[in-house]
Amino acid sequence: MNQSTIKNDKDAKKEDKIYRMRHSMAHVMARGVLKIFPDAKIAIGPPIENGFYYDFDLPRRLTPEDLEEIEKYMAETIAADFPFRKEVISREYALEFFKDQDYKIELINDLPKDEEISLYQMGDFIDLCRGPHVESTGRLNPKGFKLLSIAGAYWRGDEKRPMLQRIYGTAWNDAKQLKAHLEHLEELEKRDHRRLGKELDLFSLHEKAGPGLVYWHPKGGRLRVAVEDFWRQEHYKNGYEMVFTPHVGKSWLWETSGHLDFYAESMYPNMVMDKADYYAKPMNCPFHVMIYNNGKHSYRDLPYRWAELGTVYRYERSGTLHGLLRVRGFTQDDAHLFCTPAQMQQEIREVLRFSLYMLRSFGFRDISAYLATRPEKSVGDPSRWEAAQQSLKEAIESESLEYSLDEGGGAFYGPKIDLKVKDALGRQWQLSTIQFDFNLPDRFNMTFTDSDGDEKRPYMIHRALLGSMERFFGVLVEHYGGAFPVWLSPVQAVVIPVAPAFDDYAAQTARTLQAAGIRAEANLSNDRMNAKIRLHQTEKIPYMLVAGEREQQENSVSIRIRTGEKMELPLNDAIALINKKIADKEMP
Repeated sequence: MNQSTIKNDKDAKKEDKIYRMRHSMAHVMARGVLKIFPDAKIAIGPPIENGFYYDFDLPRRLTPEDLEEIEKYMAETIAADFPFRKEVISREYALEFFKDQDYKIELINDLPKDEEISLYQMGDFIDLCRGPHVESTGRLNPKGFKLLSIAGAYWRGDEKRPMLQRIYGTAWNDAKQLKAHLEHLEELEKRDHRRLGKELDLFSLHEKAGPGLVYWHPKGGRLRVAVEDFWRQEHYKNGYEMVFTPHVGKSWLWETSGHLDFYAESMYPNMVMDKADYYAKPMNCPFHVMIYNNGKHSYRDLPYRWAELGTVYRYERSGTLHGLLRVRGFTQDDAHLFCTPAQMQQEIREVLRFSLYMLRSFGFRDISAYLATRPEKSVGDPSRWEAAQQSLKEAIESESLEYSLDEGGGAFYGPKIDLKVKDALGRQWQLSTIQFDFNLPDRFNMTFTDSDGDEKRPYMIHRALLGSMERFFGVLVEHYGGAFPVWLSPVQAVVIPVAPAFDDYAAQTARTLQAAGIRAEANLSNDRMNAKIRLHQTEKIPYMLVAGEREQQENSVSIRIRTGEKMELPLNDAIALINKKIADKEMP
């Protein structure tokens, strides 16, 4: 177990070097764009993880051929070894210099009055920039970069502002690193949940019917039900009760919770009914508070652990929507715990243990924690913050987790733990959250009667294990590349007759598998057997059970496993094999 707060000097210097290289490469790219479009208006071009981008207002849409031409100009710029020269200028000079560049004028006007304004010149290209950059373009590797794609991007992320064209590029120290990254991108493309969702017929999104809203297809529904059934089963085992709450609530609820003060822009617009304003819920927590406040509570009744797969609605900007990973309607695997101060430590430990168990059950082994502590502006007694933070810290340490301390990074209403997992490609995803809340108990006047007879505030803990069903589903698809463990596979086995004469045996075999709790189908189409096998391999079905004359006579099946292995087993043994893989949550 290791705690870290900041990167060491060596890592910081390495990151600074990479930052300078990628920042410089962005300017090199912008110069290439201006060679093709001299009258282009340029916006911003920062370095980002693994590369850089630049936004442009151009007279026409870019094409892949344009990227090739821009790359040629970039190679020429690098070969020319232009120095990067910084010049600090006055605000008046900057406004005059960029008078034909609307986006730069806006950026300059938004700078604080005492902000230093600087230009960076590289050959005949000059841009408003803070830097830093490499010394000269000759320090960049001409074989270490590649322009990747073109995308639309609203100016400053505001969908009411102009749509610009964004060019993404990647830059590395040498050709070997570039090659490795491009291969990594190819694997990402193969595992993209949007692509696999369509290929495996799991879900769809329909812009015309409403962006950011997910339609679960039958196969995706099977996978989701498998996840939800396991989720509910484990919650009951761990002392939780299920609650169900409405999808809308009167404005009073959101005024009291504070959402209308702090979160209104991310809420769907109000609906007027019976002369009252109603809002689609962006959170489940106020509804659980209402259940709590429906009666009086003694310290003997606590803790309460109430869980809900509650669907919420948030008005995310259209430019931020991304498949299942960023949507407007999603189902949170929410729970709220209400406990006494004396119960807090044990409850936190159990929540963390439960979170880790659930994540590991889905095949995630590399898990790290982030502990966010009290910010400058906060609500709640400082002593409660200290006690809560200490409970979170001790819970992490009791599980021997690697963790980072985010000083002052908590929400204004309480400290939290975020759990992040690494997927099969080494990417980190933040899934579980354990969050204290000192705000809602006060706002809704929540109380319990303590052992001394006094009315006191309960501790309230928000907790999501998977985050949301939609986002978790997207992560799961990409982690496994659609080739799920047997227990999660929408179809666990398909029975394929070698010829139409064995259709009845194949159908009966599928029914026998279904009766044994296996999600099975029989493919009785007119396609040839080999075509069916190829189809179901692309569908990543774990087991293909081939049924012919011998199998019918012996009540057996010839098994073709998704991995390419083959075996022959009596039908009962095949059922036992598949059910063991399901029970053990293993791959086929």
